[in-house]
Amino acid sequence: MRQVHPSGRAVDAGPTVLTMRGVFDELFAALGTTLDRHLTITPADLLARHAWTTPGGSTQRLDLFADLDRSADAIGAFAGAREAAGYRRFCDYARRIHATVEQPFLRSQRPTITSTLSLARELGVTALLGIDGHRTLWKALGDFFQDARLRQLFGRYATYCGSSPFLAPATLNVIAHVERDGVWLVEGGMYQVAAALAGLVEAAGGTIRVGAQVDEILVEGGRAAGVRLAGGELLSADAVVLNGDAEALARGLFGAAAAKGHVAPKERSLSAITWALDAETRGFPLARHNVFFSSNYEAEFRQIFSAGQVPSEPTIYVCAQDRDDRGVVAGGPERLLVLVNAPANGDQRPLQPAEVAACETRCFDWLSRSGLQISRDPKGSVVTTPTDFERLFPATGGALYGAASHGMTSPFARPGSRTRLPGLYLAGGSAHPGAGVPMAARSGMLAAASLLADLASIGPSRGAATPGGTSTSSATTGSTRSA
Repeated sequence: MRQVHPSGRAVDAGPTVLTMRGVFDELFAALGTTLDRHLTITPADLLARHAWTTPGGSTQRLDLFADLDRSADAIGAFAGAREAAGYRRFCDYARRIHATVEQPFLRSQRPTITSTLSLARELGVTALLGIDGHRTLWKALGDFFQDARLRQLFGRYATYCGSSPFLAPATLNVIAHVERDGVWLVEGGMYQVAAALAGLVEAAGGTIRVGAQVDEILVEGGRAAGVRLAGGELLSADAVVLNGDAEALARGLFGAAAAKGHVAPKERSLSAITWALDAETRGFPLARHNVFFSSNYEAEFRQIFSAGQVPSEPTIYVCAQDRDDRGVVAGGPERLLVLVNAPANGDQRPLQPAEVAACETRCFDWLSRSGLQISRDPKGSVVTTPTDFERLFPATGGALYGAASHGMTSPFARPGSRTRLPGLYLAGGSAHPGAGVPMAARSGMLAAASLLADLASIGPSRGAATPGGTSTSSATTGSTRSA
């Protein structure tokens, strides 16, 4: 979660949506409080507005709602009764997947072949096959929707974990259920979630230190023993939780000893190019969340994942951060985040300024053709490219979701909270159970459970102290290259 200030006003430039509220209710309860004491959040009735522009220049719109019946009615008016019935069957299918995977996968430590076989014995092979991991998400959508626009709409959920709908397992259709189960708008933006948690950490006696580059995870006696900062300062600890991308660990950015046994992913997830700006809009009636689809979805993902190119005609996400369900904004500029998917090769092939400018022109021209006129000052926007994301999250190439979730074995490839190095734990979107705000939060809870269980098994804490005298016997936490 991060904010940028293109014209002096804060714009959320990371995650823009809160789902699975129950994860955060549980997290705040573990800290002896409630979510509502620290954040003002309201449920969204309108989940997202979707748009397709025809070669003739007309734009078709479809809204999805939290209420299943309203969405079915909207789909019926948009694409006919058969597609509305397909949507109802799809919702039931996605709900069953969620019911099957929630406890054994989302709430548990990283699955293994052994645990999966055990689950098959417990639930039965039929239930396990019902999670639909053996075929692609795109192929599964054909069981429910004949309209290509609807397959495109629901295929987009694969991008929520940085993957292609043409390569991701159909199990990821569960994301559609999660979103329909509740989207929440956070007053002040998603950054306030991070700020509230930081305040609770400090109130509980924790110390948060940022802007301190970590050069090495220290290893003593075969276990993690703290970190060494770039200036040479040593911070001792009984345990280290790394919430940076696991690829940075595997590539040795935290030292050879900590990297031993860790393997970088074969295929990175999506990166992005984003524009955060203050601008006046007219024409297209924006909601909070808006998606403007490309005319050739398969070509878009082929260019990203096979050719390593920014798509020539990208699907465009626009988050209008001053709007709510009514879609009303006061006069004057409004805060926008505009995003297109891009390959995560910012470390290998940085985009040249001319390439970024060309992508920007194509993107805003497509929005204009779709009816959305944006009066903006290009110099007043904050642009973030895969190379910029690589600087924020080193060794990733700008990948925003860890490894891509492609193929039925992808759940087994994502690392769990425990690493091969005792005392070193992983959390964040690159670790199990996966990317996205609630999954990253869940990964932290799983890391905490592993850490506490392991410390209890090895006896009383060493009670090590940092040179500054602050006890760090529980854990030292760190993001990529910073503590």
